[in-house]
Amino acid sequence: MKIGFIGLGIMGSRMAANLQQQGYSLVVFNRTRAKAEPLLGPCGTFSDSPAKLAEQVNVLFTMLAHPDAVKQAALGANGFLDHLKPNAVWVDCSSVNPSFSKKMAVEAARREVHFVDAPVTGSAPAAAEAKLIFWVGTDPADLERIRPLLLCMGNKIVHTGGQGMGTSMKMVVNLLLGTGMAAFAEAMALGEGLGISRKMLFDSLLGTPPVAPFLASKREKIESGNYETEFPLRWMQKDMHLASVSAYESGVAMPLSNAAKELYRLAMREGHAIQDFSAIYDYLTAIHESPSPVKAQLH
Repeated sequence: MKIGFIGLGIMGSRMAANLQQQGYSLVVFNRTRAKAEPLLGPCGTFSDSPAKLAEQVNVLFTMLAHPDAVKQAALGANGFLDHLKPNAVWVDCSSVNPSFSKKMAVEAARREVHFVDAPVTGSAPAAAEAKLIFWVGTDPADLERIRPLLLCMGNKIVHTGGQGMGTSMKMVVNLLLGTGMAAFAEAMALGEGLGISRKMLFDSLLGTPPVAPFLASKREKIESGNYETEFPLRWMQKDMHLASVSAYESGVAMPLSNAAKELYRLAMREGHAIQDFSAIYDYLTAIHESPSPVKAQLH
């Protein structure tokens, strides 16, 4: 089976490498060819365009940054969707909004291509270790066709329903990640403002019911000030925006999430865009380090 993979960023490169390690041959495409070089060799060839790639494969994975990038790769000049064989499977692992996934499913069906939305939960280390969670929206038969491939890249598959339901679940998950990180950072800023040491706060809060378990993995980044990217802050802001779009389409109010989304946007303006999204802590603590009117009066 020849597999295509488009999008070799932080996540896609690791996912593609895991497919190769399990013996699958890949045809890959990335706008920056240099990112594809580690995958090239006996089990990996580079294609000059998504269209040329599509002509060679039966299953195609896309792992791209946002809906516009997916649409361009699929339907733009030299897009792949008109070149996939009938009965081929397109698995989109990108973080996009559900209404977009449903539109892509319609476009694929018009061309007799089976569409699967299968976004993932897990950052770079989980991708490298093949420990991703796949949220899959498709019919059961198509899931069974690709299940062995997904298990090369992840250790859990959740079939959430029909097309668009995988991305629906992804919206919910990333909303919790984004708001949870921002709320924790704000609580830490308050604690430090009240005179509690950062170490005391971490030691006291991590592992307690109010604190999401994933936050323990962010301690080292915050303490060292080294926000090496596992999940870029700009993509967290993008996902929260897409959740907001989805809420608008569904008639759901999200006042807390919209405030957090704008907080990430402000952090992007201050130079945190390509850092890990836990850098929201640095942005918030920098705000709180400015002298407050109350403190000024006390002095």
